[in-house]
Amino acid sequence: MPSRLTLLLLTLLFLPACSTPRAGTPHPRRGDEIMIAGQLFHTNGARVKLWFDQGGYDAYRIERRFAKWPEANWEATQKSGKLPQPERFGLRFAKSLSEDQLAVARAGPWPLDLLRDKVDQFIIHYDAAGTSRSCFRTLHDERGLSIHFMIDLDGTIYQTLDVQERAWHATTSNDRSVGVELANIGAYPFARDDANNIIMPATLARWYTQDRTGWHITLPSWVGDGGLATRNFVARPARDQPITGTIQGEQLAQFDLTDAQYTALIKLTATLHSVLPKVTLTYPRDQHKKLITTKLPDDQLATTTGLLAHWHIQTNKIDPGPAFNWDRVIRGAHRELHRYPPAP
Repeated sequence: MPSRLTLLLLTLLFLPACSTPRAGTPHPRRGDEIMIAGQLFHTNGARVKLWFDQGGYDAYRIERRFAKWPEANWEATQKSGKLPQPERFGLRFAKSLSEDQLAVARAGPWPLDLLRDKVDQFIIHYDAAGTSRSCFRTLHDERGLSIHFMIDLDGTIYQTLDVQERAWHATTSNDRSVGVELANIGAYPFARDDANNIIMPATLARWYTQDRTGWHITLPSWVGDGGLATRNFVARPARDQPITGTIQGEQLAQFDLTDAQYTALIKLTATLHSVLPKVTLTYPRDQHKKLITTKLPDDQLATTTGLLAHWHIQTNKIDPGPAFNWDRVIRGAHRELHRYPPAP
């Protein structure tokens, strides 16, 4: 009879073989992963659809996603004159990488250390399309642009490209930034009545209605069902009134994001900062610690890291608008990482 020691040694010998998955065994995913430089990283429970998932949005594809199939390919698109080139993204820092770095970047996923050294901004947009499906149609099919992430009204995160790619979304910051489009119809100039109440801008009036609970989105007929991953989702702004503020010197009104969107964005922000530490948990403030609401001077932009608005990059942009709650995102991201949030 073999001794106990012999049995233990035999068990340890065969344990690795028993734990090796059999050929053809699917590799499990939790569904909260984003991809950075070919690696999957968890987001602590956010609902994520990658570009190769069913129901995802794929910015690597040349064909137009929503065109009729015979008209979707590049040859038909080129003849129609709708887009200038087939690709919607590029290579980060293509003009400044060393020859060795360029060779590595072209051969496969970027080394994570190289990406960590180069990427230091997270640009926040609203899509002005209202839903992520409409946003992707506009970017991919109509404008030939791209974005790394979209967050729909129900908080679903769609990743359309690996973070290593140079998405086309923020002009001079494309090389160094990650971009996200938040489903929100946008911010608009407004007037006031004799009682100083806001006269609702026409676009907001088409998208938002009130019931006994408060304001909520009613999708216009041309949007269809919106393509939301959550059936029968009722999209209510996190704050139950239009938010007003001045962006680029113009008074604007906007409804806030949904709570589900903030939850998803907080998890995404924390994950990006954890993997890419130069994307700091900060946003541009003036000497009084107030949010800067105009474009940053070029020399200041060159040294600014962390979360930025599209308006910080370009004078002709106002997104993510006056309703965007910067402190909620920053403080929430700190909590996700089990850190004490900074003082306001």
